Amino acid sequence: MISHNMWRFLDTGMQTAQWNMAVDEVLLDDFKEGNRPIIRLYGWESALSLGRFSTVSKNLNWGKIQNENIPCVRRMSGGGILIHGGDLSYSLIMPRSWMRGRAVKESYRYVCGFLISLYQKLGYEAQFACDLHLNEEQSDICLAGIEPYDIVIEGKKMGGNAQRYTRRAVFQHGSIPMRIDEFFFESLFIEDSGLNNAATLEKLGTTRSYEELSALLLEAFCETFDVELIPYSLNASQVQRAMQLITDKYTQESWNAHGKHTYS
Repeated sequence: MISHNMWRFLDTGMQTAQWNMAVDEVLLDDFKEGNRPIIRLYGWESALSLGRFSTVSKNLNWGKIQNENIPCVRRMSGGGILIHGGDLSYSLIMPRSWMRGRAVKESYRYVCGFLISLYQKLGYEAQFACDLHLNEEQSDICLAGIEPYDIVIEGKKMGGNAQRYTRRAVFQHGSIPMRIDEFFFESLFIEDSGLNNAATLEKLGTTRSYEELSALLLEAFCETFDVELIPYSLNASQVQRAMQLITDKYTQESWNAHGKHTYS
C-alpha cells in the first residue's frame, strides 16, 4: 500500500487525442525518481487510440478514417485499439521503485485497485477477469480481448488500462467508459470491435457528468492509496513541448499509422 504520500494532481479537461498523448509524454519525460507522483484526469473529443504496437491495416478501415478525418493517435503505451469520446481517462506516473518485487501483471492488480473501488462506490460488483476465472483472449482491439487484470462488471469488460516502464518511472493510463457511440465507431473496424460485449456506465444504468465521476474517482484513489493531492498545472515549457510533439509526432501518419518516429 502506498501510504502517507502527496501526489500532484491536474485535470486537463476535454482535449484532442493529439494533445492528450503529447501531455502524457511530456509529463513522463520530465519525471525524476525523487519527484512527487502524478495523477492526471482528462477527457477526449471522439477519437481512436492505438497501442504502441497495434497494426492498423489488420484491424481498421484506414481509408475511411482518413477520408472522414476521424482522429486516430498512437499511444506510447502497450495495449490494444481503444475508442474515446464518452470516457473519463486518467494517467498515473510514479517511481519505478514502487513496483519493485511486482511482476508487470501483478502491478495491474495493485494499481487498478482504485478503479475497483470507484465502481463499488457506483454500486457495482467489479472484479478482475482472473478472479472470475475467465479465459484469456488475445486481441489487438482492446474491448474484444480479455487480459487477467481487465475489470469486469456483470460479465462485460469495463474500459482498458495500459502501461509503460522507463528507467525512472512506471506510467499507466486508462479509461472509464461513461458511454460509447457504437454507431459512429463500429464501421471503422475490420475485425470484431468488441463493442457489443463492452460495459459502460450508461449501459449499466448510471449517468454521471465528467465532473461528478472525476470527483468520485479521486475520492476512491485517495482512499485506496491513503494519499493527499496537491494541485499542479503544466508550465510554459511543458505546454510548448507538448505543442511541438503534436506537430512533429502525434499528427504524423508515420507515427499514428506505422509507429515510426524520428526524434529531433
